[in-house]
Amino acid sequence: MKIAVITVTENGTKIADTIRQKISSEFEVKIFCFKKYPVSGGKCFDNIGELTKKIWEEFGALVFISACGIAVRAIAPFVRSKLSDPAVIAMDDSGRFAVSLLSGHLGGGNRLAEIIGDIIGAVPVITTATDNSGRFSPDMFAKANGLAIEDMEAAKLIAAASLRGELIGLYSDFLCDNIPEGLIGNNDKYGICISHDVKKKPFNMTLNLIPKNLIIGAGCRKNTDPHELEKLILETLAKAGLSHLGIRFLATADIKMDEPAMISFAEKYSAELRTFTTEELSAVEGDFSSSEFVKNAVGVDNVCERSAAACGGKIIIPKAKGNGVTCAVGVLPFSADFERRDL
Repeated sequence: MKIAVITVTENGTKIADTIRQKISSEFEVKIFCFKKYPVSGGKCFDNIGELTKKIWEEFGALVFISACGIAVRAIAPFVRSKLSDPAVIAMDDSGRFAVSLLSGHLGGGNRLAEIIGDIIGAVPVITTATDNSGRFSPDMFAKANGLAIEDMEAAKLIAAASLRGELIGLYSDFLCDNIPEGLIGNNDKYGICISHDVKKKPFNMTLNLIPKNLIIGAGCRKNTDPHELEKLILETLAKAGLSHLGIRFLATADIKMDEPAMISFAEKYSAELRTFTTEELSAVEGDFSSSEFVKNAVGVDNVCERSAAACGGKIIIPKAKGNGVTCAVGVLPFSADFERRDL
């Protein structure tokens, strides 16, 4: 996660530097300081609203060492959705409180407030109801375990039921560890379903959580229409009953890394683009389809299957062909831990 620490006072700058030193081994931290109080390695600004506009989509978390009001006014024009907004923390420049203001669950704001609190000796202020009641939080669980939420309205209804003390059902195609009290397997009213198949609805009100452990290995001709690659991948997944929400990586040969089709798909579906040299692809062991045409053009007999395997995936859908494009689907091991609280 990329974290921006924004400070407007001299003492705040000192706190920001302490935070950076303590967590820089785990996170990429950038300090933005008011121009009167520069710090080594920091970037100065003179208008906090303009700064926030510039960095809003670049960072996964914004930590304001300022009054809550300053932070709220700075972020107000840009707040859109808990699915996309960065986490926002506000911390007083005496280091007494770290307040999770925005995206506490999916953005990791609550956990970041706790981490900063441990570093500075501040009290983390968490206002989300499920945290304070000790009840199961579906979005916090999804965030910690790399699960995509298929329907945010369903997530709200499940969270509300949990807050009321109702038992929540659990269905999973994957191993689940440390299942807490309040989640049972045979409740048919409310429940979560951990599966790649979003059509599975084992409960009257089902929240589908999709593991983000799919790898799409892909190949394409030069300057292929991005629509062709997208169409093939989505059709291939749909035929297998797999949701595109489960895509974690898009993998290909390094000579294809600048192809518009690859870049477009990775950006649209929030997939991490990974590329491999022909030597790396050739060294991957496995039973792959072979093409002399591909070998002459790229230097290796298969791109899509070998790329998915090079990412560490087990091939579950072999090479599929489209109009100048190919894809294969791999899957990474997955299990869900209800005690996991990673950012």
